[in-house]
Amino acid sequence: MPSTLPDGEPVPADGALPASALAGAAQRTFGVYVHVPFCAVRCGYCDFNTYTATELGGGGSQAAYAGTAVAELELAARVLGGAARPAETVFFGGGTPTLLPVTDLVRLLTAVRETFGLLPGAEVTTEANPDSVTPQSLQALRDAGFTRVSFGMQSAVRHVLAVLDRTHDPERVPLAVRWAREAGLAVSLDLIYGTPGESLADLRTSLDAAVACEPDHVSAYALVVEQGTRLAGQVRRGEVPAPDDDDEAAKYELVDDVLGAAGYSWYEVSNWARTPEAACRHNLAYWRGGDWWGVGPGAHSHVGGVRWWNVKHPSAYAGRLAAGTSPAHARELLSDADRHVEDVLLRSRLAEGIDLARLDDAARGEVGGLVADGLVDLRGSADPRLVLTRRGRLLADTVVRALLPG
Repeated sequence: MPSTLPDGEPVPADGALPASALAGAAQRTFGVYVHVPFCAVRCGYCDFNTYTATELGGGGSQAAYAGTAVAELELAARVLGGAARPAETVFFGGGTPTLLPVTDLVRLLTAVRETFGLLPGAEVTTEANPDSVTPQSLQALRDAGFTRVSFGMQSAVRHVLAVLDRTHDPERVPLAVRWAREAGLAVSLDLIYGTPGESLADLRTSLDAAVACEPDHVSAYALVVEQGTRLAGQVRRGEVPAPDDDDEAAKYELVDDVLGAAGYSWYEVSNWARTPEAACRHNLAYWRGGDWWGVGPGAHSHVGGVRWWNVKHPSAYAGRLAAGTSPAHARELLSDADRHVEDVLLRSRLAEGIDLARLDDAARGEVGGLVADGLVDLRGSADPRLVLTRRGRLLADTVVRALLPG
C-alpha cells in the first residue's frame, strides 16, 4: 500500500485558510496539480497513492472520478476567494492520468480554466504510459489545450522493465513520442536507473533509445526502495539485491554524460532540457516556493506558507466532497525557519543556484569549504550564486546539511 500521510493540525471543515496565507497572493506564481490515482497494474517499486480500477467503487471509482475532482475545484474557488488567480501551469499526475477517458481529462482541464483561468501560454502537462495513448487521444488532448506529455519510459531493456513490473513494450515508446509530436505536444521521457540487475550497458541502451526519440526533456531518477512496496519485500528476502550507492553514482554520471553530449542541459539535479524553455515550469514553481492547489486523494497543496494534504483513499475523498466538506486530512503552517530550510533545500538543487543573500551568516561561512571540496561553484560577482558542481549533485544532501542550521 502507499505510504501513510503525516499528521498535522486539523483543517476547518470548509477548508478556510488563514488570512496571512492569502495576503500577497497576486505576487506569487500559482499552479494546479490534478492527481489521478488509477493504474492498470500496480508496479512493485511504487509507493504513490494509486489503485487499480477493480479496487474501488462508488464515488471513488474511476468512472466517477472527474465529477469528484471538479467538486474540489469548486471548493478551491470558495477557499481562495479574491486570492484566486489564473494558473500558470497545470499538471496531471498519478497513477496514469491517461487511463481516464480523454473526455474526462478535457472536462477537468475545462473546470480548471473556468475556475481560475489560464494565463496565456500556460503549460499544461499530463503524465502517460506509452501504452495508454493513441494518435487520436493525443490529438484530442492537444485540441483541448494540453501542451506537454510526460511518458513513463523508465527503461528500454526488457529485463529491467520486468523487475519494475512495467508492462509496456519498449518499442511502443518511439511510436508514442511520434504521435505526440504529430499532435503538436512537447514531450518528456522519464527514466529510472539503479534497478536491481541493470548494468551500465543496459542503462546506456536506455539512454540511447531515449535520445533517439529526440524528446524536449528527460527526467532520470535513482531507484529508491520504499518501505511497504513489493520490491522492498524482495530485497528483504534476498531475492534481488538492494541498490548500491556507488553503482547509482556511476549511472548518474553516465546519464549526465550521454544527455550532455546529445545537447541536453541539467536544470535540476534529476532533470535535463534541450532548451531553457523546455524545462518543466510546473516543477520549477515547486522548487522556487510558489503556490499550488493539489486536487485529488492524497494530493498536497501549498498557499502562502500553509501546506495541506488530502485524505488518501478515493472513497473517503469522494465522501467528504459529497458532504460539502474539505477533503484535507491535515495541514501545517510553516514558520519562517521552516520556509528557510525548504528554500535552501530546493533552490540549491537548481542549476540557477541559490543567491548567497538567501543564506544565513553560518551558512555563508561554510561556502569556502564547499568550494574547496569541489562541491559548489560561485557564479556572478554583484549577486553571487552558489551552484552545485557535478560532484556536488552527487552529494547534494551533504551540501544542504552544511548550509542549514545544525
